[in-house]
Amino acid sequence: MFSQFAFSIFEESINDYHQYDNVDQPINNPYPKDQIEHLLYLKNWIDTVQWHFEDIIRDPQINPEAALVLKRRIDASNQERTDMVEYIDSYFLQKYADVTVKPTAKINSESPAWAIDRLSILALKIYHMNEEANRMEATAEHRAKCQEKLNVLLEQKKDLTTAIDDLLTDIANGDKYMKVYKQMKMYNDEELNPVLYQNKK
Repeated sequence: MFSQFAFSIFEESINDYHQYDNVDQPINNPYPKDQIEHLLYLKNWIDTVQWHFEDIIRDPQINPEAALVLKRRIDASNQERTDMVEYIDSYFLQKYADVTVKPTAKINSESPAWAIDRLSILALKIYHMNEEANRMEATAEHRAKCQEKLNVLLEQKKDLTTAIDDLLTDIANGDKYMKVYKQMKMYNDEELNPVLYQNKK
């Protein structure tokens, strides 16, 4: 099923990143640009780097100037993340372009790619919670609590992958249809963000 296929690529990206564990490590995407695997790997790499951006910026000893630079990198990463979701949705729009939509078809509350976005983040949560559940220098109590949380995350993975595959099956069968709204983010737009457009005067 597509969700398990995507999750395996997310795991590959996460494992590749942690060979270096460096937010400045250049990506080495192993998949050709014309394949969905390329988009999935890139999507998760962006998420993984941002996960570690968020860790760094929470350091209470971080230099304020460095924090400002990092905040701007996080903003740029958020925009890249949104762009990747839209690219993945474009793949599904093309894939199901010839499906005959039934008169009784309904729209889903989120597009396939936004559900896959949640799966990518969930893969990161599982990876890092598993690390904590097995961190030998931590207390037994800490490891036990993290194992309980990991079990919940694994159950969430089962539910989310099932929901994604059900949605894709419904779209393929014409029981649901896709309607994608381009994300109208305002904070990076010089025409929409008051701070940015006032500075242009």
